[in-house]
Amino acid sequence: MAKKKTDISIETPGEIAGVKKAKPAAKKTVAANKATKKPVVSAVKQRKPSLKKQDPIENTMKNVEVYSRFTDFDIALFKSGKHYKLYEKLGSHVVEFNGVIGTYFAVWAPNAQHIAIVGNFNGWNRGSHPLYVRWDGSGIWEGFIPHVGNDETYKYYIKSSTGEDLEKADPFALRWEVAPHTASIVADTYYEWKDGDWMANRYGHNVLNRPYSVYEMHIGSWARNVESPDEFLTYSQLADKLVPYIKEMGFTHVEFMPIMEHPYYPSWGYQVSGYFAASSRYGTPQQLMYLIEQLHKAGIGVILDWVPSHFPGDAHALFKFDGTHLYEHADPSKGFHPDWKSYIFNYGRNEVRAFLISNALFWLDRYHADGLRVDAVASMLYLDYSRNHGEWEPNIYGGNENLEAISFLKEFNEAVYSHFPDTQTIAEESTSFTGVSRPVYTGGLGFGMKWMMGWMHDSIKYFSTDPLYRKYHHNQITFSLIYAFTENFMLPFSHDEVVYGKGSMLGKMPGDEWQKFANLRLLYTYMFTHPGTKLLFMGAEFGQGSEWNYQNSLDWYVLEYQNHQGIKEVVRALNQLYKDEPALYEKSFEWSSFEWVDGGNAKDSILIYNRKGHDDANELVVVLNMTPIPHHNYRVGVHSKGKWIEIFNSDANKFWGTGLENPEPINSEVVNWHGRENSIVITIPPLGATIFKKGKAVPPKYELKR
Repeated sequence: MAKKKTDISIETPGEIAGVKKAKPAAKKTVAANKATKKPVVSAVKQRKPSLKKQDPIENTMKNVEVYSRFTDFDIALFKSGKHYKLYEKLGSHVVEFNGVIGTYFAVWAPNAQHIAIVGNFNGWNRGSHPLYVRWDGSGIWEGFIPHVGNDETYKYYIKSSTGEDLEKADPFALRWEVAPHTASIVADTYYEWKDGDWMANRYGHNVLNRPYSVYEMHIGSWARNVESPDEFLTYSQLADKLVPYIKEMGFTHVEFMPIMEHPYYPSWGYQVSGYFAASSRYGTPQQLMYLIEQLHKAGIGVILDWVPSHFPGDAHALFKFDGTHLYEHADPSKGFHPDWKSYIFNYGRNEVRAFLISNALFWLDRYHADGLRVDAVASMLYLDYSRNHGEWEPNIYGGNENLEAISFLKEFNEAVYSHFPDTQTIAEESTSFTGVSRPVYTGGLGFGMKWMMGWMHDSIKYFSTDPLYRKYHHNQITFSLIYAFTENFMLPFSHDEVVYGKGSMLGKMPGDEWQKFANLRLLYTYMFTHPGTKLLFMGAEFGQGSEWNYQNSLDWYVLEYQNHQGIKEVVRALNQLYKDEPALYEKSFEWSSFEWVDGGNAKDSILIYNRKGHDDANELVVVLNMTPIPHHNYRVGVHSKGKWIEIFNSDANKFWGTGLENPEPINSEVVNWHGRENSIVITIPPLGATIFKKGKAVPPKYELKR
């Protein structure tokens, strides 16, 4: 297996762009030569670092040598906001210069008077290692420091234009100290990847006409060290437990809540400080790569939560980076988020757009991520989001849309799909904004999918209602099909629904113990048979009774009980059903994939619908009973005559149900019903779902293989 390209090649400069005092290079590099020929769209060739005997010239070197990785073309791209691989240039990079191994540092701070590197290697001396500002007006400061290598901690000392003394972590650092410490660490992302088969074929796993079932999780609280519950599992330790579990459960993808470095653990990762660094709480960059690699080798895709909407105001991070509002919008009506007390990126600034898009591509490139779920898109789209009258200003057309953010999101999606066409971007967007998951060339934002937040809220509200009164709320459960195909929707039961006193998914269900579990099994069956891709937050797959607590492990002990084991088994079976039945995924975003058989039986709270694929022989009949009253000899219209076989029943004994099933094939009768010439007579279980398919090739049941 060829080594994966990385950013830590020990190299000498073939060209030092824009720096006239540079010493002649010993040999040329591929990266410097190519950069003058075409846009930077591929990573610098990476080689494993090898230390070698230092040249005698080291004794004559200054503390900081003039050195650059930037070409004139790089600078032009950066200024125009079109440099999408800035992580190859800015930040810290171990290189060899004039026979000496050291680290090149580069930082964007156009309004600084003076910048120096401070760290353990110089006793945090602000005066010993100053950087050089480039002559081209880019605002980039850079320099080579000999004998500084990987694992060295550092910060930038910045003297602002107003005389303020600042010490800032590196926005492009690949590793940070473990919080509460805040220094950056010289590091690399060198890794010999062994997931070549997945990467070569992942388009087939990520394409929108295939099953897409996501397990959303928070790395720090999925499981803890058994011997020391206060300790986190490392990324590599997590791999040994997580990979077989997700494979067993049948999910096609895992989504990690933000693993980018964040100072405040209770933010769950949504207050990012180190955008290019995997959180050191859980280990090294290479350990995270190992986790992703193992998931890929098991046939599981990896989605990363990405937060381009806001960042915290910590003094060591992006806020007022060079003493001015550099990354954030200076106008507080656009630059301060009232809900999260954080700061909003200035999407109208070219260099900031390049920073964010480079960051998105970085995780897809260096970490082999298969998709990005973009957080809080609604807050980006509207100038008046969470603001009262008088706290915001209309755009140039008098509307409330944030035109700069909209333009940025379109550019972001175009960049992702042009560089990594076999990945997906997913928007967490809760409004009726038009075209979120439609191509940019048709006027859309360009996302691959959008969370169906309205469906989630309506479904939970309906299922939280006592079954006795559900007949009065029938429209809540049927309304989603009016707009289900206006976007490429993902159906989420996410972490947001099991925090802040909302209770667990199981806790939302009404009734006694049996009814709670039956309701949850029914809800999940409804989810998996409703058009759209799927997402389920950790713990919900086995019916955890308590609300999610980021400080503790999931309540794995409840799997000792049959009722929780039944929830786990039904989720496994539904994932298998989803993969096996083309009618559930082939046309998931098309109107022709769904047809009501009977959506109007509010009196009995029964829903009946067809799911369809490309082949009529794969048509499914789904029957949902939203009350605890069983129905015998219930007639259901079907499109074609023949034997219909029950292939799934959420009330099966193995799921901790009552076992009220349809064990034998059912012959259709030529009796017109539900507008169809043929019909079948079935038994409908209490608070249960049953699914039928015609044909001899259908297995009698979805038995769970162990």
